This record gives sequence, structure tokens and C-alpha cells, in this order.
Amino acid sequence: MSRFYKTVKAIGILIKNPWKLNLILDQNEEWERHVEKKYGLKSLPVVPLSSLVHDITVEPFAFLDGGSLVTDIALLKQLASNIDHCRYFEIGTWRGESVANVAASAGVCYTLNLPENELKRYSDDPGFLASQQLFSKNLKNVNHLYGNSLDFDFESLQMQFDLIFIDGDHHYTSIVSDTQKAMRYLCHDDSIIVWHDYTYNPELVRYETMAAILDACPVDLHRYIFHIENTNCAVLFKNKIVSHSFKKYTVPDHYFSVKIKNHSLK
Repeated sequence: MSRFYKTVKAIGILIKNPWKLNLILDQNEEWERHVEKKYGLKSLPVVPLSSLVHDITVEPFAFLDGGSLVTDIALLKQLASNIDHCRYFEIGTWRGESVANVAASAGVCYTLNLPENELKRYSDDPGFLASQQLFSKNLKNVNHLYGNSLDFDFESLQMQFDLIFIDGDHHYTSIVSDTQKAMRYLCHDDSIIVWHDYTYNPELVRYETMAAILDACPVDLHRYIFHIENTNCAVLFKNKIVSHSFKKYTVPDHYFSVKIKNHSLK
């Protein structure tokens, strides 16, 4: 939920101390060894985005730091549109781009974000605070919840959701906690879970996230967990689906069309 601030802070630290980049890379290698030793895996199987997303418009989208890729949001919107009256839950709101896109196709949406007093601990910049829920705050089918996912009472919602997007704090402990709580309190048998930042970019696995996903999910569900190509997302998807092995450097056999149209918020 505080990824934007953490990203800015991390960039500042690296500019002042570029040698610390090696620590990040070393840490990723440590998590890679953990995953390989425990599960015998170097990556999740990959599902082509083109097999899931066909012709969809992503709107709104800010093209600013701290958010998801266009393809991440296209995936969420397509998954929601495939489900009648989709019930959607996400952890981590930020500008509200993802939930605003899903809301156009879903029946009801819930999004959990830190309350303002906690956000101010990360930054009291007026722009940072004003950006919170910018795109989602006035949508009638979006319910904004406030709290830290580590201690939020998910059980009190008394509701199960068809599509769940986990995009809060990206440290191992938080991902494990968010995943286990989602599976315990928010999921039904056919729920789809999408985790953001499974990769740093679509061709570089973020092994801390991968470790957390696999450690949090029962082993019998691992065969249903995939990386969606061209995105930073991993997905728990029980439908029959064709996948292939991960390749760090992919020679594209297709491309996407992107149309940009400007809309003023004033």
C-alpha cells in the first residue's frame, strides 16, 4: 500500500549509495536459492497474455510511478469481465487505477488501503495524499476500506469474492499473511487470486514474492499458479489453461496495439 513512497525512497538511497544495488540483487539470489531448494523451481509456468486478453480498453491509466503496468490492469479487467456480476477485492489502492478499471466490468468492488494517519508516516507531501484513490473515490460500486492488512478483520466482511488482487506491502511476511487471509476469509472454490510484483519486470522474477506465494498456498494448489506473460502478475487460476516454461529473454511472436487518448481531470 505504500509502494510509491518506498520506491521513491529506495531510488534516493541508490542514487546516494549505488553499491547498495548489489545488496538487492544478492537478496533476490538468496530467495531464488530458497525457492529452488524447497520446490525445485526456477520460475512459475507461463501463460501467454494473448490467450487471456483479447481486445480491451484500459481506462483510466496515469502512466506514473508506483502503479501497475497497462498489461497488469488489462488482465484484471478481462478476468473480471469474464465473470457475471464479479465480486472483486484488492489490497492496495494507491491512485485507484486498478479498481476503477475493474469496476467498469464488475458488480461490486472492495479495496483496502492504509488510513490517512498511517499514510502520513510515509509522506506528508500533499501530492502523495491527494493521489490516494484519485480514480476510484467517486465510483458507486467501489467500497473503500481502511486499515493495515496485517491486522484488518477480513472475517467481518462475511463475503466471498470471485477475483482478488494482492498488491499491498511486497515483503515476504506481508504477502504470506495477505494470501493466507484471502484464502481463509475471502475465497470460494473458484476464486481467482492475482499477485502483483511476482516479477520486477516481465522477464525478471522477484523471488521473494514467488517464495511467499508458494509458502502461503497449499501444495496441492501449486499446479494452478502461473505467471502471466507480459505482466508482473502471478495468478491462481483453476481453469484448464495452456502454459509453457519461463524464458528470461523472449523473442516476441506477437505484439500489442496501444492507443493513447488524453482526458483531463479538471
